[in-house]
Amino acid sequence: MIKLENDWDELLKDEFNQPYYLKLRQFLKNEYQTKKVFPDMYDIFNALKHTAYKDVKVVILGQDPYHGTGQAHGLSFSVQKGVQIPPSLQNIYLELHNDLNCEIPNNGYLIPWADQGVLLLNTVLTVRAGQANSHRGQGWEILTNHIIEMINQKEEPVVFLLWGNNAKEKLQLLTNPKHIAFTSVHPSPLSASRGFMGSRHFSKANQFLEQNGATPIDWQIPSI
Repeated sequence: MIKLENDWDELLKDEFNQPYYLKLRQFLKNEYQTKKVFPDMYDIFNALKHTAYKDVKVVILGQDPYHGTGQAHGLSFSVQKGVQIPPSLQNIYLELHNDLNCEIPNNGYLIPWADQGVLLLNTVLTVRAGQANSHRGQGWEILTNHIIEMINQKEEPVVFLLWGNNAKEKLQLLTNPKHIAFTSVHPSPLSASRGFMGSRHFSKANQFLEQNGATPIDWQIPSI
């Protein structure tokens, strides 16, 4: 039984009993037993554990977890402490420096964002070691689309940061005029210079939150 220890438990309890999810669970059981899979199975739902539904102010969508050893821990773009900062996150930090003058930290551990209401959600929550997108199409997208749709129903304003084509596909799920979405290319080194750098999404997100009476996000990740 999945325990998220916050309001997501009640909101998702029916979803975890749907046929597609039971099939996904069987697939994962087999994958974790026979292959190397990331993140650790106890970290799969860390994004939801750290950011309760009632607290969501910003959603940063990722694709699937990092597939290198020791990186993924259940939050999009974030890596565990003591792990080299991946290139996409380096570009996120560079944009934060240029946008809000944040100092570039020595780690990629984004829990301080999650604890302020930034839901760091991948659209697929697991991956085989060394094989990007290897768990695509197994059912995760149904669950994460449902999560996005639930956030879309919130009364309080939410900022969606959608970087790259995979994330931008979710625009069609966002129908509530109370919310706002900012889109750009992915922060990957392959595309960041074509519109992610200079997008100023972080200051724009805070401006929107403040205009709507919400506390802005402190985007500074502390060095450790």
